[in-house]
Amino acid sequence: MGRSDLSNSGESDATFWHSLQAMNLSRIIIAGLLLAYFSLNGSNIGWASGQILYLQICIAYLLLALVFAGLPTYFRLRFLLQLSTQISVDILAISALYMVTGGVKGGLAILYLFPLAGAAILAPLVPALFFVSIVTLFLLAEGGYRALTLDGEAPFMQAGLYGAAFFAIIFVVNRLAARLIRQEHLAVTHGMDLQIQQAINRLVIADMADGILVVNREGAVLMGNPAAQQMLGVTATGRKPAWRLSDVPSFAPIAEAFLAWSALSGKPLPEQSVAPVFVFVKPLVEATMTAAALPSGARRELFSHLNLRFAAVDTGDRKSARTIIFLRDVSEIENQAQQLKLASMGRLTASIAHEVRNPLAAISHAAALLEEDADDPVSGRLLTIVADNVTRVNRMIEDILNLSRKAQLHGEPFLLLPALADIVTEFGDAHRLPAAMIGLSGPDTRNTQRVRFDPMHLREVVVNLLSNAIRYASRRPGSIRLRVACDEGNRLELHVQDDGPGIAAPVRAHLFEPFHTTSSKGTGLGLYLARELCLNNGAMLDYEYRTESAADNGDQRGGEASGRFVITFALPHPA
Repeated sequence: MGRSDLSNSGESDATFWHSLQAMNLSRIIIAGLLLAYFSLNGSNIGWASGQILYLQICIAYLLLALVFAGLPTYFRLRFLLQLSTQISVDILAISALYMVTGGVKGGLAILYLFPLAGAAILAPLVPALFFVSIVTLFLLAEGGYRALTLDGEAPFMQAGLYGAAFFAIIFVVNRLAARLIRQEHLAVTHGMDLQIQQAINRLVIADMADGILVVNREGAVLMGNPAAQQMLGVTATGRKPAWRLSDVPSFAPIAEAFLAWSALSGKPLPEQSVAPVFVFVKPLVEATMTAAALPSGARRELFSHLNLRFAAVDTGDRKSARTIIFLRDVSEIENQAQQLKLASMGRLTASIAHEVRNPLAAISHAAALLEEDADDPVSGRLLTIVADNVTRVNRMIEDILNLSRKAQLHGEPFLLLPALADIVTEFGDAHRLPAAMIGLSGPDTRNTQRVRFDPMHLREVVVNLLSNAIRYASRRPGSIRLRVACDEGNRLELHVQDDGPGIAAPVRAHLFEPFHTTSSKGTGLGLYLARELCLNNGAMLDYEYRTESAADNGDQRGGEASGRFVITFALPHPA
């Protein structure tokens, strides 16, 4: 609010009232100093006839100063009226003292700067110049009066100099004060606009469906919005002290993606990776909905499939660099796509069974008949190739047909460890493996850990993972390990690990994609089928690349980088 608005408004800016209070305090100090001067030098001053009047004026001025100091505390209205009244009293009191002390010779003319400077700071230019004009006319009139009545020398020159000096000083002070007031008003306006914008930003960020994380150069999370907290399963993303993404095993994929982006962010744009980054993250806190409470046909995601996007904040200082990580949960979109895919595949499987399997069976039967009559080794080898490829195609068709089979989740939960023991025993017998090659362990010695999972689907998933493990394991005792454990959210997990080398990063990126295989005899549907079967049962299959300790391994390979497949079941069921 500008000073020109104060006369038309019932209230004014708090800054003006604070300045008026400072002026009132200065008035009390000046009045006190005038009284102190009189008490110390009253006997030495030459205008003895005016001593009593001087003392009365100073006491009255001090009392009025105290009244003026208390008035704004209880009556903050009509600022210009209060200011004009106080300045008028100041001019009257100083003028009275000026005359009592002998005019210019008394040396009190300098006191006029106090009320005039207050008017220049707190009042518009015209009222301030009006008060200067009043003071100047009084000085000239007082000088003329002395020249006419006292036959003394008229101090017109000194009065004129005082008046000119007052005009110049008050004009400059008023202009400087006006500029400061405009800047302060502009700063207040910008501050209010900034607060409004910040409130809007907080509201927009809080209601965004996408998650937002703000991290520093070391990957420490400084703040995040509620959507990010829900995606990651944390209660507070900006807690103190700041925590690093790499310190939480579940958030390791985000930390690795951030480090990869940081390595490319300093390069020219053509060299930077513009491909979207997709990661699977296991939330720390599980949602309250259980698999049994899900609608028919719905799948519960224990992992969040996130699309990551990184943006650097221009802070101007490398040490205080900040990066914003945008998180978009694409799990729901994938679920919808998966439902459409399964519906289409259900219609397609009947056609495949009729159009492909029947001719395939004919080819297999014809190859078997030809093999009975084949005499030379070349024909036998060719017929063997035909039979092997027929078997491979038939297995691929079986895998596709299995995807359309729905999970039977209406059954009762069953004990996990005994079911796994039966699967391991049957698998070892079928592949003629050493008895101690596959180890099975769990924290529950009473075998009370139950899961809700289609038993046939669980068998297919575990057999698939074990089939992959025996291809890379050393076949020593305990080279393949199945371990039942509980994660941070008290969810039951099954870890499948072998002592072979870990899966390379380029392969891990496409590990669960259909028809992606590193084996010449593989179909590329095994792990994809295993994950889909887990999803159909409300569970999740993922691959964790980690550094094992010796205690985890149970062998001498502690500290080496390796990996394991982890099945996270929908809900632990203690008996």
